[in-house]
Amino acid sequence: MTRYARRGVHGQTVEALARRVLSGRLPEGSTLDLVALQSELDVSLTALRESLKVLAAKGMVDARQKRGTFVRARADWNLLDADVLRWQFEGGSTADADRALLRNLGEVRSIIEPAAVRLAAQRRTDSDLDALEAAIDAMGAGGDDTAHAVEADLAFHRALLAATHNELLERMEMVIESGLAHRDRIVHSSPHSDDPVPSHRSVLNAVRAQDPDAAETAMRALLDQAVRDLDRVEPTAGGDPSDGDPSGDDAAADRTKGTDAS
Repeated sequence: MTRYARRGVHGQTVEALARRVLSGRLPEGSTLDLVALQSELDVSLTALRESLKVLAAKGMVDARQKRGTFVRARADWNLLDADVLRWQFEGGSTADADRALLRNLGEVRSIIEPAAVRLAAQRRTDSDLDALEAAIDAMGAGGDDTAHAVEADLAFHRALLAATHNELLERMEMVIESGLAHRDRIVHSSPHSDDPVPSHRSVLNAVRAQDPDAAETAMRALLDQAVRDLDRVEPTAGGDPSDGDPSGDDAAADRTKGTDAS
């Protein structure tokens, strides 16, 4: 699952199209009017077609003779793709869909991370412990800086998956990360969230002690706290990310004008 570059006309056109599909503005089964889209997004037909190829690779659109380019059924989309997840959390889905996706990702985390932390406890190296310790130190040093708190939490969970020394589990960070970052932005911007350091420290202590049972117990407690934190602020979590910016995804398209395509 390769992340898609967000720079330039091409990258911004991909994102504008993706958000229209994810929001239902371009509904499943609909045939795209490429001439109209070219005009709306103010891009060349070549750039538009190249952007649609990216969405085709992610299972979101397809093209057929006599039918043209159309939006595929959601069941065909690569929902585990890091970009598809990010686009949904960054304004490509409705508030209800956003909450449902957070719940789904929470369930995925509850399956993956307790098992992963058991392996981490058995296989961790000194450098793994250093990375986990550095992430916790960063959590404690961030103060009220939401962006800093989000990055520190992501760094911890990346380091934890890396400590499994399982290449496939390490790749799961691309799935977990988008939802975790979105959840963290909601929670850490609220005054009602708990201090994340103690729960993460408990996980690290068990991993350091090479105690898989204690590590799993600590991870499950951490995940339970994550659910409680989100439940406290969930009424605010359903807010439309585009509030205050009536242009929505068209703003992204407008920014393509005059942007260097590099």
